[in-house]
Amino acid sequence: MFVRSRGHELATTLVGSIMVPPTVAAPLLLASLVPAVVWGNAIIWGIFWVLLALTVVAVVVLAAAMLFTTVSLTVRWVELRPLGTPAQFVIARFLRSSTTAMADLRRVVVIERLRLGQRRSIKVVFHTRSETLECEPEQFAPLFRVDAQELTGWLTEQLSQAQVPVERQSEIQRDFLRPDEWWTRSHTAQLWRVPVGEVDGIAAQRGVEIYRYTPRTSAMYSPGTSVSVYDPGRAYDVAEELRAERAAGQAADSTVAPGPAEDDATDSR
Repeated sequence: MFVRSRGHELATTLVGSIMVPPTVAAPLLLASLVPAVVWGNAIIWGIFWVLLALTVVAVVVLAAAMLFTTVSLTVRWVELRPLGTPAQFVIARFLRSSTTAMADLRRVVVIERLRLGQRRSIKVVFHTRSETLECEPEQFAPLFRVDAQELTGWLTEQLSQAQVPVERQSEIQRDFLRPDEWWTRSHTAQLWRVPVGEVDGIAAQRGVEIYRYTPRTSAMYSPGTSVSVYDPGRAYDVAEELRAERAAGQAADSTVAPGPAEDDATDSR
């Protein structure tokens, strides 16, 4: 289930399409309305009414286009029939559904969008012989909360008999505003689980970009005070690398350490 309610989805689409044109046209409307009210010039009033009429037309056209797209293209749910050994899958849209033979399904891709390790959205893409269906659940749909790895494993199990490959992909967002969303030295040290004094050395060794700047609060009273912040995208990758290295080191230590039986044998000798 990607879209729970027809009414909710249509209402969301309609509200969004109605709000966009007025938001874009508001500066022009205001710029023409104020002189028209102040001077009362008929030409300026005419310009204002023309702009207002164009805005209304844009609202109607955009709303109609968005509603048509939602009704005709948005996938509400997909069903595999029968479960376990599916021979076909059903694609249900808002006003119609279509049944496709499993032989026409080429592959399925589960795409998870991440930002600092936290999921932002998930999408399931069905590649058939004739088209590509991108199905992205709304925020409150049950599928939005499903673990991507579990979903990939379940689809792999269901589609194994039909020999349809299932892939999992991750799209990592790295568009962080500098310096507002970059990490401080203390936050980076906490993430890496290292002393604060070791952060710069690890960052230089592993290619984490550092940005040094003087905050506005310090520019007036302490002009020489600078702050270092670190690129969150690469810093998060380094945190994963350090975690994997520590886990591998602990596993190696437990393998090398002698067990009780070996100690007893040594003592007996």
